[in-house]
Amino acid sequence: MFKNHPKGLPVLFFAEMWERFGFYLMLGIFVLYMTATDGLNKSTTEASDIYGTYIALVYLTPFLGGLLADRVLGYIKSIIIGGILMGIGYFMLAVPGETLFWPALFFVIFGNGFFKPNISTLVGNLYSKKEYADLKDSGYNIFYMGINIGAFICNFIAAYMRNEFGWGYAFAAAGVGMFIGVGWFILGIPKIKEADVKKPAQKEDASFTQLFVQVFIPAIVFALVGYFGPKAVLGHSLFSPSTDAFLFASIPIVLYYFSLWVRASKEDKGPIAALLSIFAVVIVFWAIFHQNGAALTIWARDYTGRELPASVESVAGALNLTESVSKYELAVTDPATGKSVAEFPLIYVKPGASDDGKIYYKLSSTDKQYSSVDTTGKTVTKELTEYFRVYDKEKLASVPDDREIKLLSTELFQSINPFFVVFLTPVVVGFWAFTRRKKKEPSTPGKIGLGLFITALSTTVMMLAVVFSGNATDKSSAMWLVGTYFVVTIGELCLSPMGLSLVSKLSPQRLTALMMGGWFLSTSIGNKLSGVLSGLWDTYDNKVYFFLVNFIGAFIAAALIFFMLKWLKRVMAEHMKS
Repeated sequence: MFKNHPKGLPVLFFAEMWERFGFYLMLGIFVLYMTATDGLNKSTTEASDIYGTYIALVYLTPFLGGLLADRVLGYIKSIIIGGILMGIGYFMLAVPGETLFWPALFFVIFGNGFFKPNISTLVGNLYSKKEYADLKDSGYNIFYMGINIGAFICNFIAAYMRNEFGWGYAFAAAGVGMFIGVGWFILGIPKIKEADVKKPAQKEDASFTQLFVQVFIPAIVFALVGYFGPKAVLGHSLFSPSTDAFLFASIPIVLYYFSLWVRASKEDKGPIAALLSIFAVVIVFWAIFHQNGAALTIWARDYTGRELPASVESVAGALNLTESVSKYELAVTDPATGKSVAEFPLIYVKPGASDDGKIYYKLSSTDKQYSSVDTTGKTVTKELTEYFRVYDKEKLASVPDDREIKLLSTELFQSINPFFVVFLTPVVVGFWAFTRRKKKEPSTPGKIGLGLFITALSTTVMMLAVVFSGNATDKSSAMWLVGTYFVVTIGELCLSPMGLSLVSKLSPQRLTALMMGGWFLSTSIGNKLSGVLSGLWDTYDNKVYFFLVNFIGAFIAAALIFFMLKWLKRVMAEHMKS
């Protein structure tokens, strides 16, 4: 796989694999943890908002990390700093409750800002020699496969750790993976040191002080305006306070990137304009793609049939890849106040409870001991759990009230996409090699446009899933999610690694990491919109329209790329000659 490629590629491949192992392990259980009664017990809407803000900020900080690497630290130091910060953040998440929850997110967000853009920049720098130049797209495809090997493995570890030991151990596993990645990277520094080259700033480039005054301070001011302004003027937020603050804070940063084009030399204007155009369009891709951790996770948890055949269940259960779900949950209320008096999840009635007059509560799906509470003076009601609310009536009747059933753990659906990335990457790389030999290989922007069009097609699979499940009135087959992830993965492989490659090809060398930060800025805005869109899930009575909105957005974005394609190809050709 690494044959004919620079010797430093395996170093970056495995360092990124372990970093993404930790990142996607956390992401796979993030919404589940926030909405779980033995987690933070937040609503789906609130969790989607936090999820969207988190993954938005995770991809916004590469702007700062890329700038510091370009001007001050260099890429290797920045990557090591970022990896250590992220590892600390994951271990902080292992502490239950919200005391360290927010500081932990802060560490991960800023750690990713130092790590992500700079390791991607190093990959491009490895191919700066003429002998490797034609292999750059393939190099990024291979690097991208490393990302997804980590993303595939991590969800099995997450399911095992949280089912066997609890949420905290799952988050701690992410921290272990991160520190393995940092250690591997440090050991491989001799093979990548030549790629750690800082380029001197030119007179048209802003100084760090200017950036602080012109970008960072205005971003903070705009964030405060976004957080408080709409409610003061309109009486309500435009989306939510955190979403408004993020979108407003992005304005000065977007304007800064536009100013790079305004102030650029004649030689740099075309490449920077081309990159900014691509950045604007691919926002739509990330707004759709990263719904996998929110809307599609909710679909997997509540609307997808996750029962396993007995033969498979025994194996999955032995590996702790299943979770227990009861038919009813209990709501225990004080008649005097009408308020819940429960201090822990109420999801199980012990058989024979009527004999001793007590209700038994299971603390979590992994606890084997139960505590009991005398219900004298309290009203006990039973409600169907979320999973059973969409369930075939005959099946529902066959499940005893006092028995749990075993289901495939929800986070394992997050491994479908990275599995397909690993499986399909050699196919896609081989296909591009075939078209190259035939002299019919699409340009890098053409591949990005194709990726957006295929992403639009992936949303039609989910529309069909909604239709065939009677608008989610019965359990949907898991194969609909498999099909959706299969199609969107093909789109992703055409777009995401090609975007990294395009930034490396078109950026002025002294601004490569900063422009890589611009790519992640577009990812950031798209990620935030993915949380906004996922938060609207409950507002759609007919879920077809939820996915139809995604389809329309992706189709329009693809059309814009193809409309600009002739110009983009001309800019690339001129830049490659210079």
